[in-house]
Amino acid sequence: MVKFISLERMLGFLRVRAGLILILAIAMAGCSAPFSLFATPTSSPSQTPTASMTPTFTNTPSPTYTPTWTPTATNTPTITPTPTITPTPTITPTPTFDFPDVTALMQAHCRYGPGTAYLHAGDLYPGDKAVVHNRNDSGTWLWILPEKQHWHCWVSTSVVEVEGDIFSVTVYYHPLPRTTFIGPPKNVQATRNLDKVTVTWDAVKYNPSYDLRGYLIEATICQNGFLFSTAVHTDGTSYTFNDETSCSGESGGLLYAVEKHGYTDPVKIPWP
Repeated sequence: MVKFISLERMLGFLRVRAGLILILAIAMAGCSAPFSLFATPTSSPSQTPTASMTPTFTNTPSPTYTPTWTPTATNTPTITPTPTITPTPTITPTPTFDFPDVTALMQAHCRYGPGTAYLHAGDLYPGDKAVVHNRNDSGTWLWILPEKQHWHCWVSTSVVEVEGDIFSVTVYYHPLPRTTFIGPPKNVQATRNLDKVTVTWDAVKYNPSYDLRGYLIEATICQNGFLFSTAVHTDGTSYTFNDETSCSGESGGLLYAVEKHGYTDPVKIPWP
């Protein structure tokens, strides 16, 4: 026969039980038992807890990147060669040309041109010295500057002693001194008869105070197959040359009137 328990009785039972449970929970709390104060124990199969290991992660620091030192290429300096000292060349002085010298052996004329046909330009006496600056073609007359005068003149090699090589100087013909006191010759003509050439002209009119010194002819003539230069003086109004026709070059000449101050302008001779 089933007995029914009244509700009030059931409630009273529950109250008593709840009080016991509370007391038990309080008592167990002092022992740090992990029981729930309000949990109703339930029979359950006993389970052996499986140890679960939670891995502990240790923060292992990542290796710090240490850059490998790459040496910077150092430019090897270019070696500049030490300049070789070039010795300063020794200046060799250019030797000064040594003109020939002459010493007068006797009293002689020094003239305005290379020949006895020219006017007197100065006097030389034994022992007088001069420097030779030029010569004529053949070297028989020298253009000199005497120590005792400041102008040049021509002297024959026959009246001086030469020191040096006269052919080391050049051939030169200095212009003749010019006069304006008289005029040049007029009516100048030339005729040929075989190898003879005769030059004629009219006499120059002049004042006697001017001291006419005649006439000068500078000519190039042919003899023995060669042309050569000559100068002649005459006081007349004609002159005849021996001029052959066998030379390849041309003969010719210039005519001057002369007075003591110098020479007129030349007149070209119409050489036949």
